[in-house]
Amino acid sequence: MSDRPPIFSQFDISAGTVPSTSQQPITGDLTETNALLREIVGTQRKSVELLVELVNQVSLQQRQRVAELKAWKEANPQLAKACRQAAESLSKVHTEFLSSLAQEAADNAEVFSDSDYALGEFIDRYGPRLAHFNGVLQLFAQLGAPLPPSETPADG
Repeated sequence: MSDRPPIFSQFDISAGTVPSTSQQPITGDLTETNALLREIVGTQRKSVELLVELVNQVSLQQRQRVAELKAWKEANPQLAKACRQAAESLSKVHTEFLSSLAQEAADNAEVFSDSDYALGEFIDRYGPRLAHFNGVLQLFAQLGAPLPPSETPADG
C-alpha cells in the first residue's frame, strides 16, 4: 500500500452528513465544503458581473456604429441609394462569379488533391479577387441597407 492519499474521493454535500462508519457528523468536512461552495458561488457572481459588463460594452459599440451609419445615410441619401443599387447589381455578378469558380473547382478537384501546385495556382488566381470582391460587396450592402426602424414605441 502506498503512503500517498487517494487520487479520487467522494463528497456528500447534503446538510448534516453522517458518515457510514460513525453516527456523528464530521463538522470540519462540512465547514470546509460549505466554504468551498460559497467560494464557487462568489466566483460565479463575479463571472456574471464581468459578462454583463462585456455585453454592455459590446452593445454600446454596436449602437454607436449604428448611429454613425444612420447619420451618414441621412446626410448622403443619394449616395446610400447608389450603394444599394450597386450592391444589388454586384450581387448578381458575385453569384455568377461564384458559380463559375465552383464549377472550376469541381472540375479540377482531382487535380487539386494530387497537386499542391495546381491548388496553389487556383487559390492565387481567385483568392485575392474573391476577398476584395466580398469586401466591396459588403461595404455597398452596409452603406445601402435601409435605415432600421426607430426604437421609439409606435403610437396606437
